Amino acid sequence: MEHYDYIIVGAGSAGCVLANRLGEDTRKRILVLEAGGSDNATIVRMPSALSIPMNTRRFNWGFVTEPEPHLDGRVMNLPRGKGLGGSSSINGMCYVRGNPMDYELWADHGAAGWNWANVLPYFRRLENASDAGAFRGRGGPVKVTRGPEINPLYQAFIEAGVQAGYARSANMNDLQHEGFGPMEMNVDAGERCSAAVAYLRPAVARGNVRVVTHAHTTRILTEGRKAVGVEYDHKGKRVQVLASEVILSAGSIMSPVILQRSGIGPRREIQQAGIAVVHHLPGVGGNLMDHLELYVQQECTQPVSLYPHISLLGKARIGLRWLLRRDGLGATNHFEAGAHIRSRAGILYPDIQFHFLPLAISYDGKALAKGHGFQVHVGTKRSKSRGSVRLNASRPLGPPSVRFNYMSHEDDWREMRACVHLAREIFQQPALAPFAGRELAPGPDCNSDAQIDQFIKDKVESAFHPCGTCRMGDDPQSVIDPDTMRVHGMEGLRVVDASVMPQATAGDLNVPTLMLAERAADLIRGTCLPAADPAPVLVDANWRNHQRSRAIDTDLNGVDTGTLFAQERNLVGGKTYR
Repeated sequence: MEHYDYIIVGAGSAGCVLANRLGEDTRKRILVLEAGGSDNATIVRMPSALSIPMNTRRFNWGFVTEPEPHLDGRVMNLPRGKGLGGSSSINGMCYVRGNPMDYELWADHGAAGWNWANVLPYFRRLENASDAGAFRGRGGPVKVTRGPEINPLYQAFIEAGVQAGYARSANMNDLQHEGFGPMEMNVDAGERCSAAVAYLRPAVARGNVRVVTHAHTTRILTEGRKAVGVEYDHKGKRVQVLASEVILSAGSIMSPVILQRSGIGPRREIQQAGIAVVHHLPGVGGNLMDHLELYVQQECTQPVSLYPHISLLGKARIGLRWLLRRDGLGATNHFEAGAHIRSRAGILYPDIQFHFLPLAISYDGKALAKGHGFQVHVGTKRSKSRGSVRLNASRPLGPPSVRFNYMSHEDDWREMRACVHLAREIFQQPALAPFAGRELAPGPDCNSDAQIDQFIKDKVESAFHPCGTCRMGDDPQSVIDPDTMRVHGMEGLRVVDASVMPQATAGDLNVPTLMLAERAADLIRGTCLPAADPAPVLVDANWRNHQRSRAIDTDLNGVDTGTLFAQERNLVGGKTYR
């Protein structure tokens, strides 16, 4: 059997980063196994076509959840990237680092060493940002740009947020995350800058990284509690390869599944599937979390929205211009303005995110309002609900059983109602008055808590940010050692992807996943970049008593953030969002 220094299972966001960084030592032989195929397609490269690969069997595994008990038994879509680049090849390209406090919270939850000062150098290393902020990177592989922001609705939305009493953020990826401001996207010269483009292709070009597509990993090969290789199906054959190190980067859904198939995980679930237990590790597949979001939609009374461009003729014009010049409406994801705010007093840092869109349409592009409109995708970012990923006991090699238990915690209902109330208030501000017509969703007849709760049950959607199923930590329910990325109790086996996050970040997850893999690559190599100094962590000084503020200027650098998290937990009970 062939032998490699590293076998990386999964060519998604994390796997592509690892292949590149570990492959910088050209003496190392690296094998990357990807269950999907090539990412080479116009619909992947074109930013505004983002809803097409997300709904294409070639690029999406098409997972769905089990019936969600707190959403009236709804079965929810769970798109996962299929092919090189993984979900970075089908996502919305929103470039969001998250709040610095997210990483303080990771450390507070047991991921020692993953605090803001330690992760900031890796955000800088990965990005090549067009904005010249003091805490940004310039020479990294991921090109980060802003959209042209030509549509007047973008600035009107930002001004409306400021008029409602919130802070303005010049760039939410630089010094100040909280507030209203422009959004960034990972787009380079008018094309999607996925992890495959930024990391994997240069890695393969060096000559020491081999990629096998359509390789479905069945299990990790072990000798006792040591991983020695991988078994996978490829073109009708079952293949085994050996390695000094096996790294799972198959994502928050499939990484725990592959561990369980290999006999690593909760003893009972493994035995029920008829698999021999190699290592009882109860946390594998648990702690599953996600971001949920709603669409609050408004009629636009002026003909300035993107509605005319959604016709067949409009799309043809956009596509032709993009093909010829790589610019225009085809070169943006159209999420060019957004915000991060707190749902109520007593919340330490933002737990609600807005993505603004100058069009009233569903994220998958299937449901379009008839006429001009605009909307925000709004949702909470630190849900307390937790679910699990488990093997299908009757078909261990088939799709897994995924249940998020969405909205199973009472605080999630309070915070999601706040999303609706606060979005409505912003849409009623003077800056949007020249554009705002009637409310399209939830609609003028949806006002009471019971009505809003039913709207949530009927319309809430996943933001496609699953994480946490192999979380870092040092307690009995954790799976990964945060210092080495090794699976607790195993040798030669590591997990590096969003599954190791102890807590979802306050924003889209792709960029935190890239950062995580950048730092993990160094940990695997036995090195680390020096901590950033300074590494400001800004909060509103009046967070205990006020839900909104225009001055986010208190630097927590050097403050015991664990004490503040404890204060937050004590304060949020019974407080209203106002």
